[in-house]
Amino acid sequence: MNRVLYNGNIYVERDNFAQALWIEGDTIRAVGSNEAVLAAAPAGSERVDLNGATVVPGFNDSHLHMRSLGMSLRVVQLQNSTSMQEILERGRRFVAEQMVPAGALVMGRGWNHDYFTDERRMPNRHDLDQVSTVHPVYYIRTCGHAISVNTLALQMAGITSGTPQPEGGQFELGEDGQPNGIFHECGNRMFASLLPQPSTETFTNELRAAMAYAASMGVTCVQSNDCNEDNYPEMLRALSNLRESGELLARYYAQSGFTKVENLRRFLDQGYATGHGDDLVRMGPTKLLVDGSLGARTALLRGRYADNAEAQGIQTLTNEVFDELVRMSDEAGSTVVTHAIGDGAIEMVLNSYDKVIQNGNNRNRHGVVHVQITDRPLLQRFVDSDVLALIQPIFLHYDMHIVGDRVGPELAATSYAFGSMVRMGIHASYGTDCPVEDLNPYENIYTAVARRDLKCRPEGGYFPAEAVDVQTAIDCYTAESAYACFAEDRMGRLQPGYLADLVVLDANIFTVPHEDIRNIRPLATYVGGRPVYQADRARVPANV
Repeated sequence: MNRVLYNGNIYVERDNFAQALWIEGDTIRAVGSNEAVLAAAPAGSERVDLNGATVVPGFNDSHLHMRSLGMSLRVVQLQNSTSMQEILERGRRFVAEQMVPAGALVMGRGWNHDYFTDERRMPNRHDLDQVSTVHPVYYIRTCGHAISVNTLALQMAGITSGTPQPEGGQFELGEDGQPNGIFHECGNRMFASLLPQPSTETFTNELRAAMAYAASMGVTCVQSNDCNEDNYPEMLRALSNLRESGELLARYYAQSGFTKVENLRRFLDQGYATGHGDDLVRMGPTKLLVDGSLGARTALLRGRYADNAEAQGIQTLTNEVFDELVRMSDEAGSTVVTHAIGDGAIEMVLNSYDKVIQNGNNRNRHGVVHVQITDRPLLQRFVDSDVLALIQPIFLHYDMHIVGDRVGPELAATSYAFGSMVRMGIHASYGTDCPVEDLNPYENIYTAVARRDLKCRPEGGYFPAEAVDVQTAIDCYTAESAYACFAEDRMGRLQPGYLADLVVLDANIFTVPHEDIRNIRPLATYVGGRPVYQADRARVPANV
């Protein structure tokens, strides 16, 4: 099928815009003026009048969790809660409205105690007992690195004061010496028996819901950490199901999580190295995790937390295990991307990568996810070894208000250095870590460009020298994300020979005031030339 989109404002590359493009099948064949492209396209091609709308490459989220997004749409929604009482009331209302049977799990996600106006602390088991005493209650903090459970959940999991602390995690004790219901990092896994068990049907339903939301946001490729050492057969079957039914509405690049050497060896021996698959579903990197989150004070620092001298964070993998996982992946030709937020964690990761990267030749494109707490020498190490940075500018919305307290003003001033990364030549790609943050490219770009939170604070921006311009932010979200999945020759640009993944916007993202970027939404989303989303007709220009 041939389709021509014309009479638009089409972003080709920096400072280069076109009026029209011709799509043949799933590929862009020509880009240029209305006259040139309409003349080049075959007679009878479908014509779509953009009525002046701005078109950009489809957004490619370089790190998120699609399965968790789909699951989060079916649990207690705790995002944007402003008090302890609110998260408890939302849980009680969920139980009543959903008529949850006694003994069934009540799961919620999205609370952030730093936003609470009544009691600025993590909820404990006594708090969640107010949601229910006849249902196990399991509330996940927005970052995913801490959970709170009620007393019944503790009892069902068999956790008591005599239970040993887990390796790579911890649980807190109350004044009575008993577990208080707050768990961190690998301690979260102690409730695995209570959680919904993975199945192909469950994963298919969760991914279906997440895909629809991604399309509605103009996200055409997801680099998603859903597969892990326990669930990958079911997850891959779920992706196959959606592909066969036509419901795979975004390209899928799998980040597969591992913690054990023997499990990774088995996975790689089955041929699931980076690159296995095609442009619709492809195996991506080995995904590792070595620390926690800044909000939960589990991000691993080189020093101590400025607001808690007893805390340094949590290292979730030993150096020896991490080194072996990296070595095995690199030897198999697989990329490694590692969650590292604190400067101690980032240093640990770079030390390990330097054992397999020779003379700055990072042939497998190993990367670090998040890269939040940094100084100039750490960033220079990214340059020297050509290590990728998979970053989430939207994290600034929350973190700018706590990072100074957590790590001190000097280190805060050199962190979230998104502008420096680009100027230094680091391959920096954008993502959201959804559902930690919303799968919303426009709020993400706004934060990168304005360096302000979603309430437009502070005036003038947070360390504004680290801001980027809109074109750079678009490129990080498209071309650089394509580089992160070895697809820079066919994704991330609206140029001849590239896949026709694009989004038609309801405003000109390049010229509107920065604060208005937050409110932009897609009119239409195309993947491989196929429309996968169209906004309500009232918002869509004629023929779009």
